[in-house]
Amino acid sequence: MSRFQFVEDHREAFEVKRLCQVLGIQRSSYYKWRATATARAERQEADAALAARIQRVHTDSDGAYGAPRITAELRDDGLVVNEKRVARVMRKFGIVGTHLRRKVRTTVSEPSATHHVARTPAPAARDTILRCSEATQTGVTSSHRQHC
Repeated sequence: MSRFQFVEDHREAFEVKRLCQVLGIQRSSYYKWRATATARAERQEADAALAARIQRVHTDSDGAYGAPRITAELRDDGLVVNEKRVARVMRKFGIVGTHLRRKVRTTVSEPSATHHVARTPAPAARDTILRCSEATQTGVTSSHRQHC
């Protein structure tokens, strides 16, 4: 039950101003909710009718079609409908298409590996790294020279 519905149910026993204060909602929001009740009811009826058509297309496809294909089928039947609305109605009524692709696991982590790997080089490699000033002072071969 929404807070607005609670105010609607108890407005005979208590004043709306007090109920809105206790529930922490604006009175104007409550009155806006109350004014749009008929539009909400009409939208719920339209969604139920759309869900029936979606269910028919879904069963015709043996449960394989998702929101994009169902939207295309409904548009072919002459219904002007948005894919996002079809997806929302499918979620609301629990209609799900078939998932054919499996998730591909590309990286298998080693159990002994940690998430935070130290960024310092190994001790043997640390000895061979030279700063630019050291590289210019000593005659380091080009294979070990770092470019600054």
